[in-house]
Amino acid sequence: MTSTVTALFREDFYLSTCEASVTAILEDGGIELDQTCFYATSGGQPGDTGFLEREDGSRIAIANTRHGASKDVIVHVPADGQARPAIGEKLVLHIDWPRRYRLMRMHTACHLLSVVCPYPITGAAVGEEESRVDFDMSETIDKDEVTAALMKLVEANHPVYVQWITDEELAANPGIVKSKNVRPPSGMGRVSLVCIGESSSIDSQPCGGTHVSETQEVGAIHIAKIEKKGKENRRFRIRFGTAENPAAP
Repeated sequence: MTSTVTALFREDFYLSTCEASVTAILEDGGIELDQTCFYATSGGQPGDTGFLEREDGSRIAIANTRHGASKDVIVHVPADGQARPAIGEKLVLHIDWPRRYRLMRMHTACHLLSVVCPYPITGAAVGEEESRVDFDMSETIDKDEVTAALMKLVEANHPVYVQWITDEELAANPGIVKSKNVRPPSGMGRVSLVCIGESSSIDSQPCGGTHVSETQEVGAIHIAKIEKKGKENRRFRIRFGTAENPAAP
């Protein structure tokens, strides 16, 4: 039996640990909790990894976090060979914070790219070292010029924050959705808008992912490659660091 969960990450992207009680154990070993700071795979962003700490100090390593039958069900997937907790057991959750923070920086960078390239988004995937965003566009564009425009937004240190609107407000304003093929995270009564800039002056779009609070936190990024994926589709690959030093964190 599955149960709904209080998704603490929706209110605080920087929450890296919390306490929770086990509410269900699935046949495949997946663990459900009454609340969690672990982000579940969605919208191109991978689910969190980390560990659950038991009262005796032992750990249950979590290899992935995913949604269950609906968005209000979150399943923590243990790594192979982990102990199974008991229903009602109290645990302390710890996400792999360095990994999550890199994903937060990358996800925010993807939003900035959609500002620099204002075309419909046909696909996206957020990664720790590299992310990609696909646009419905046929124009030829220089990757160094895109990088310069991205870094201008990063260095301006615009605020990044979330506003909430109702599902009905989203339905009445379909133009705010940039994704061409993926529906925004609706169905729970309210939808989060990720806003960049004072009064959303830079950008505002529905997104359920996690992001940094200021664009400067993204750090150095660059467009490593722009690939032609069809007559009217271009894939942009974003990496940390500069083109000269792409390995920089």
